[in-house]
Amino acid sequence: MRVPGLGGLFRWRYARPLLQAPLLVVSIVMILHGLFGPTLAPKNLATTLSWLHFRGVLVLVLLCAGNFFCLACPFMLVRQWARRVFRPRFNWPRALRNKWFSVGLFVLILFTYELFDLWSSPWWTAWLIVAYFLSVLVVDGFFKHASFCKFVCPIGQFNFVASTLSPFEVKVRDQDVCTRCHTKDCIRGRREPVSDLVMIRGCELALFQPRKVGNMDCTFCLDCVHACPHDNIGILSRLPARELMVDPIRSGIGYFSRRKDLAALAIIFAFGALLNAFGMVSPVYAVETWLGRMLHVSHEAPVLGLIFTFFLIVEPILLLGLAAWLTRIWTRSSRALLPLAVRYAYGLVPLGFGMWLAHYCFHFLTGLYTVIPVTQNAIASLGRPFLGEPRWALTGLPANVVQVIEIGFLVLGFAGSLAVTYGLAEDDSPDRPLRAFLPWAAVCLVLWFASMWLMLQPMEMRATLMSG
Repeated sequence: MRVPGLGGLFRWRYARPLLQAPLLVVSIVMILHGLFGPTLAPKNLATTLSWLHFRGVLVLVLLCAGNFFCLACPFMLVRQWARRVFRPRFNWPRALRNKWFSVGLFVLILFTYELFDLWSSPWWTAWLIVAYFLSVLVVDGFFKHASFCKFVCPIGQFNFVASTLSPFEVKVRDQDVCTRCHTKDCIRGRREPVSDLVMIRGCELALFQPRKVGNMDCTFCLDCVHACPHDNIGILSRLPARELMVDPIRSGIGYFSRRKDLAALAIIFAFGALLNAFGMVSPVYAVETWLGRMLHVSHEAPVLGLIFTFFLIVEPILLLGLAAWLTRIWTRSSRALLPLAVRYAYGLVPLGFGMWLAHYCFHFLTGLYTVIPVTQNAIASLGRPFLGEPRWALTGLPANVVQVIEIGFLVLGFAGSLAVTYGLAEDDSPDRPLRAFLPWAAVCLVLWFASMWLMLQPMEMRATLMSG
């Protein structure tokens, strides 16, 4: 925030709409091209930008900076326009003020992605984007604050978990300034003195800055920055993953160790990374064929359902349950197995993020330049080929170069999980940290070997002309 030029941009009240507007235009172009453009996925902007470029850029930005996609989210720009006409009247139901609903949607998107081969269908991809816009309008049209972002959005939940590993965080500079502040504008919003009308809104995700810890649930919207009358909030550097090793009470969240829904989100984030990659390597077809014969079914849905059940329910229960049981025995802990599993589940986040990075960057980097001929072709189809003829030979970086990068991400994720897990063990069992650490290190090692095996398999070049 103190960088010349950049700080001024982020302090400007209209910085967010300025960043959202180009992405809204791109989203509209993707919808139109997906519905009315070429049906071949590698020649359509909807599939190329969604499944190659957006996902790769997203994880790299999360790794290097933070949750800046949510800052520039085009869905929120449309929502703000709609709220000028329709004012939400209801509070989000208390029973749903957790992550269980969004965890289910996260799994549903992973499932439909595989079942309907979304990467190969521009039409379905376009309708998925439309459905996202409509969902935002419906949820935030009825419910106050940022209910969609906090409790519904699957992309947002992915970003929240991944951003716990980011090097930057929106936080206060000086706690003493907040102690002396009596208006609490960062959460209440800056108000007009006489009428008490909100002139600049505060945090809609219920994160009170003086007690906020880490990036969980933070969309980097910077509303708190604009509302703070003391210029005491900034985007500050911090140690990545540090927030996963400690368990203070967090504003708007509570204690990580008591949030089973957040632990489930972390588990789905980690194991879902392996599952998503498994769907793109050749052994999956042998497994699906074998299961189809065993179940005597020809439809893919029940087979995929069984695979998802194993990867996201059975495998985590077995691995985490065994690790929690060994931890309880070796450390002579009186804690039940479920609280132990919840406590240490956050140690899997770096490993999961390493897998998402390796997987998404494989597609992004091997198809890095494909957006150029697809854009050329889209413009040429309008009868004005001012960008020239499509250069379909443009692809991306060589696969052997990308593989080195993939392995680097997996090693980085493995090291991060070991560091977080050991930090949790030291905090949880200061007299026997090694005994508490070893079972979870073994889980990390198993998942890392599985990740390495997956990324060393030939992977489908989805949404590119090389996929044929």
